[in-house]
Amino acid sequence: MGNDVITAQVRARELAFAKTMADRDLAAFLSYISPEAIFFNDNQPLRGHAEISAGWAAFFKGEAAPFSWRPDVVEILNSGKLALSSGPVFSPSGDESGRFNSIWRLDDDGQWRVVFDKGS
Repeated sequence: MGNDVITAQVRARELAFAKTMADRDLAAFLSYISPEAIFFNDNQPLRGHAEISAGWAAFFKGEAAPFSWRPDVVEILNSGKLALSSGPVFSPSGDESGRFNSIWRLDDDGQWRVVFDKGS
């Protein structure tokens, strides 16, 4: 499979992952994340689904999402098994408020899942 095809797959996964925030669906959000993933809350790591869920639950409360994001960069290793996605984070008013950086891994079941995530 060529890198263009894989890049499109990871971009689509990232967009679907971002939609879980818009849809206010924490369970769906977690399905895009590896059980062994590390998300950073500033410089404090949240390890695994339980810590990530606890750390991110507040973002899923209420009717409106507190932020949104979309990828503007997707890069794939030549092996086709690890990818970086990065892009702007937006406030509810649409102002750019930061940038996300996610590392995706192609798991044995054929699904891309986030293994590292850190905003800036």
